[in-house]
Parts: sequence; C-alpha cells; structure tokens
Amino acid sequence: MIVNGVPSEPLNHELNTNPEPGTPKVERYRQMPTRLTLALVVLFAPLCAFAQEPPAPPELPLIQQPVPIDAAPLVQPAPVAQPPATPPPSSTAVRLKDVASIHGEATMPVVGYGLVVGLNKTGDKKQAVFPTQTLANMLEQFGQSVNPAALKVENIAAVLVTAQVGPYAQAGSRIDITVASAADARSLQGGILMPTALYGPDRSLVAIAQGPLTLGGYGAGSGGTSIQVNHLTVGRVTAGGLMTVSRTNGMPAADVVRLSLREPDFSSARRIALALNEELGAGRAKVLDAGSVAILVPAEYRTEIPELIARIEPLPIDLDTAARVVINERTGTVVLGGDIRVGAAFVVHGRLSVRIATLFEVSQPLPYSRGRTEVVPQTEVEVEESQSQVVDLQPGATLRDVVRALNLLGATPRDIIAIMMNLKAVGALRAEVVTT
Repeated sequence: MIVNGVPSEPLNHELNTNPEPGTPKVERYRQMPTRLTLALVVLFAPLCAFAQEPPAPPELPLIQQPVPIDAAPLVQPAPVAQPPATPPPSSTAVRLKDVASIHGEATMPVVGYGLVVGLNKTGDKKQAVFPTQTLANMLEQFGQSVNPAALKVENIAAVLVTAQVGPYAQAGSRIDITVASAADARSLQGGILMPTALYGPDRSLVAIAQGPLTLGGYGAGSGGTSIQVNHLTVGRVTAGGLMTVSRTNGMPAADVVRLSLREPDFSSARRIALALNEELGAGRAKVLDAGSVAILVPAEYRTEIPELIARIEPLPIDLDTAARVVINERTGTVVLGGDIRVGAAFVVHGRLSVRIATLFEVSQPLPYSRGRTEVVPQTEVEVEESQSQVVDLQPGATLRDVVRALNLLGATPRDIIAIMMNLKAVGALRAEVVTT
C-alpha cells in the first residue's frame, strides 16, 4: 500500500481479531470491556436508586360508616333504671354532723346546790334562811360550829348550778356551767362559786363545779340611785365543771347505724340518704321516717363504727329548710327565714295614739278669805290618728319585700308584728309563725 508516494505495510494486523497472544496491545484490548462495564455500573447505580418506586404506605384500618337512621332497628332495648343522681351541694350546704347525730345519744342535764361568796353587799338578805344554814354547814366541815341564827352576812348567795353533759364526756374533761340565784340576792357580780357537787337524773355524782362567775352585765349605785345593765343574778363559769365519771367506753360493733335529724323533715332525710349512698355505695342508706335515716354498715366498718362516723360526718348536705317566722312581742324582734312567699292581700294599717296627761294645779284662795288652798287635778286627753298606709301585695312576693316596704312607710316593729299575725290569719302568709 502506497501512502503519499511511500509504500507501507498493510493494516491487517491492527484489525486482526486473532492477534498473537502476549503482546501489550493485545492485553490492553482484552481488558477494555471489563473496564467499560465497571464504569457504566458506577455511573448508573445512583440513578437506579432514585428511580425506584417509594414503599407503599401502611394500610389504614377501615372507618366504619355510620348507620343511617332509617336502617336502625325499630325495637330499642328498654333503658335500665338508674338511681336518682345526687345534686351538687350549694353554697348553703352544711355538714352532716351539724344536722344529725347518732340515734339514742343525747346530752344529760346535771344540777347542784351551792354557795357564791365574795359579793359586795349584794347577796341574800335576812329573809332567806337557807343561805346562812348552808354557810354554817360548810363551816362545820372545817371544824367551826356556828349558830345559823347568829350569822348576819350580805356577801353570800345561795345558787343553783346546772350544766349539760355530752354523750362522750370522759372523766377529767371540763364542761361549762350556769349559776343562778336561788334567793333574794341583788347581784352575783364579782362572786366565786364554792365547790359544788353536780348530780344526774339518777342522783349519782357526775361532776364538781367551782370558779369565778362571768356575768353579761354590770350594776352600780349609791344613795338610792343605781344603774343596771342586763341581768345580774345569772352567771356562767367557762370550763368550771370537772367530770368525775365517763359516760361511754367505746361503741360496740353493729350492722346498722341509725341517724337522728335535729329538725325532722322528709326532704332533708332523703337528701342525707342520697349523699350517704354516693359516699358508701348504692343501697347503703334508707329513709325510715322524717327524723331518722338507717345506714347498712359495710363489712370493713362493722367493728370500727367510729371510723365510719368520722368518714360521713364531713359530707355536705343541702337541707330543705321550712318557712318560719319567729316573733318576740316583748322586745319587738322579728326574725324571718329565707324565701318566704306571701299570697295576694290588701293591707290597710293605721295608728291610733291616745295620750292622757294629768296636771296638778294649786287653787289659792284670796287673801284674808276663809278659803283653803287645795290641789286641783287637770286631766287632758288627746287622741291622734295617723293617716292609714295602704300596701297592695301581689302573688309571689316575698316576706322580705313586704317588710322592706313597711319600713319605707315608717312602720315600727310592733306594727310589722301585728301585720304579720293578720296575714297569717287570712292565709296569705305561707309560713309557720313562732312566738317566743
């Protein structure tokens, strides 16, 4: 082959598919396919990774479709009767321990006769014989024999001592006592009660009382002029009684505990039973009558009755109070309960005042006459009737509104008392009226 005028060798050896083995060129040709394959793998491996399909998300649970109303069964199961729910306690709720107590447990009255000494000439007078006899008996116990008739003292007073002992009072505990004059003492101010034995209804010794008296008033005077504030012949000695016996020694085991309401009422008894059932379990409490509720004691409390009582005492109870009006005509005091309704009524109230005055005039005769000087009474009678006040009461009005309206009209407490009594007489006042 001639290239550019110069002969050359043919190129068959370059294109020969069967070259001689062992030459460098032949070895390089043999390794080229392998290198090319590795390069393609390195180049396309990341692309293949991105080209893969993402993993399928996990299968979600099927949501149940609501049943149409038309597809609901025509016959519904009968509802199960549920016990009445206990209403939430209101702001006026009180504790169970304040409205009920254990049945059969009450305070016991005790009484004794004693002597108060240390009075400032305000004690019993000579007309009372037993104070001096009591003093003579007391002195004889100290080795002094004195004739009671020879005693003339004004600084002692015979008294009666009373107290109330609770159902759980123990020996050594203290109780409050009340001291009242039993003779003609004018005042017990500044007196000291000598040790006095207090006896129960069975004449057994229960407590010993002594101590200085505390009065709710005072008195003073001299030369026929005196001043007195409150009652001076009755006093108290706080924690003046010392118990000598114990009333109870624990509570025995029981299956049923009975509560007694201080103010019997069917509605209040039912609310107490509902509160107890919510605390102890359904069916544990039952209303027996308007004044008592029975509790079926749980098994864990049958030998621990005090623990059960301590658990139920703080329960809040919303009581149903009765409509009541308390009237004290002597002092002109009126106390109204809450939410007292008044029916329709028409009140016309007037005030009639009658004033009678007697003036004594001296009738002097003329000089040198034979007449006498005499006192002639002159009596004047004045009758005054004030204008009548009219109050129209509409149905549903409360007694509080009525009293407020009467006050604005200038009615006095005694006028209000008279109007309330007349409203009760005609049936417009729907409440119990209690006079004290």
